[in-house]
Amino acid sequence: MYCFNLKTLEQMARPLSPLKLNIELQDILQTIARSREAPHGLVQRARIVLAASTGSYNKTISQDLGLCEETVGFWRKRWIDNGIELENLKDKPKQLREAVSQVLADRPRPGSPGTFTAEQICQLLAVACETPPEYLSHWTQPELARTVINRGIVASISASSVGRFLKSGGFKTPSDQILVEP
Repeated sequence: MYCFNLKTLEQMARPLSPLKLNIELQDILQTIARSREAPHGLVQRARIVLAASTGSYNKTISQDLGLCEETVGFWRKRWIDNGIELENLKDKPKQLREAVSQVLADRPRPGSPGTFTAEQICQLLAVACETPPEYLSHWTQPELARTVINRGIVASISASSVGRFLKSGGFKTPSDQILVEP
């Protein structure tokens, strides 16, 4: 039975050439990697590219950053695939920063687009802030749904969707409600 340590296994694996980064790219990536305001995924991806530029293997990078090896390989490949575009922007710092962020950003995911526009949601919330008709003591979700449909704000909407928007005040769902419970 043979026993190999991690370094020996990596040396036996197909060698990966280090990513070549010019000074501008290194500075941008280090700024992102140290950022406290940047999204966590962006920071991790910048760290992956920086580690790959030192010649580290995907397995080592994945263990150091607590990621799976496939993730490291994916981002290394994406960087390599976009390297020529980035190299062409080396004399344009603003465009280079934007291009680096785009290369390291998530691609849009499949899924259904939202049913209601931000404007429609704002109009629904505005109606909810109005005084209800005389025959109501307060707005109910079904009555708000009927009112926004009658006013032509939306073609159709369920009472539960109205409730979701009232609770959240928009697209997100915070723990506090906009309107007071009756």
